Amino acid sequence: MLYRAPPHRRAKVMSANLSPELRGKYGRRSLPVRVGDTVKIMRGDFTGIEGKISSVDRTSYRVYIDGVTREKVSGDNVKVPIHPSNLMIVGLNLEDKWRVKALERAKAGGAA
Repeated sequence: MLYRAPPHRRAKVMSANLSPELRGKYGRRSLPVRVGDTVKIMRGDFTGIEGKISSVDRTSYRVYIDGVTREKVSGDNVKVPIHPSNLMIVGLNLEDKWRVKALERAKAGGAA
């Protein structure tokens, strides 16, 4: 039912694994990706590149990362869409107080 999922469920599905350091710090294996998170690409043509997430497209289940571009035939550069399952979060955007509270709940052993 992914094709007919509402946006709030799509956001939950668009999760990426946390790095081992963050996994130990927050007690979670994965988190939904957000704009501003720093991620490392683990699979595909851009393996090993780290960058910040510039936008999240919930309709196509893709993430756009700063610095991950491809040149078109016309010479323009376009951002390459990456699926979140091919990413590892290495830095979290903690500007949202609700996300911080959810991480604290998860660390305490409750559901986030």
